[in-house]
Amino acid sequence: MIYGILGAFVLGSAFPFYWSFVVASRESTDFTLIPGGNFWSNAARVFDTIPFWKALINSFIVSGTVTASVVLLSSLAGFAFAKLRFRGHNLLFLFVVATLAVPTQLGIIPLYMAMAEFGWAGELEAVIVPNLVTAFGVFWMRQYIVDAIPDELIEAARMDGCSLWRTYWHVGLPAVRPAAAMLGVFTFMQSWNDFLWPLVVLNADNPTMQVALEKLQSGYYVDYSLVLAGTTLATVPVLIVFIVLGRQIVAGVMQGAVKG
Repeated sequence: MIYGILGAFVLGSAFPFYWSFVVASRESTDFTLIPGGNFWSNAARVFDTIPFWKALINSFIVSGTVTASVVLLSSLAGFAFAKLRFRGHNLLFLFVVATLAVPTQLGIIPLYMAMAEFGWAGELEAVIVPNLVTAFGVFWMRQYIVDAIPDELIEAARMDGCSLWRTYWHVGLPAVRPAAAMLGVFTFMQSWNDFLWPLVVLNADNPTMQVALEKLQSGYYVDYSLVLAGTTLATVPVLIVFIVLGRQIVAGVMQGAVKG
């Protein structure tokens, strides 16, 4: 029964991807549960309709840069909040967590004004810089580091002559690799799927993938075969990242389960 329930969850989770491919492989008025033979022709129409490769490269640049920065800076901040004692660290950490309660939409207007003042409106810097570190990333890494790295290990490294930076790099970072991998996947997916802020700050000539896909359904008539062909193509990079980091994710989940 357990395997049956798990199988049902797997099928339910995979069905939207399968349905997207089915619709993308047929004509817009011919929908069945069996894939057709028009996927590549619909994909070719996607390439002709939107600047797909430009959007794909932009999304890779934005998502890759943001992911690397969030993992590095969040692990640094999490290490400091978890293992270092300095004046006001509890109050500062509480402030970081409190920012999670502020809706992103409230900051769009002042953030756009700041990006325009810097001359970044319409450029990728406007999408990258505000997301270089996240409150969730700091909270996630701090909570993991508290239990993952014993204080005695850090003290031993310091007694052996390691500086604070070397202690973090050689002791802290290897110990939090599973949590960092999970944070990297979540951050990459969030950055890749981000739509509102790139739509506001970028122009039509320099879009990310989600902004470019939005152009496929503009107008009075929506060609769902065209839209879902673009969506299917845009989903492939996320699946590749998940497969590459899948072992680290499973390791992180199992390690947390054992600790619990």
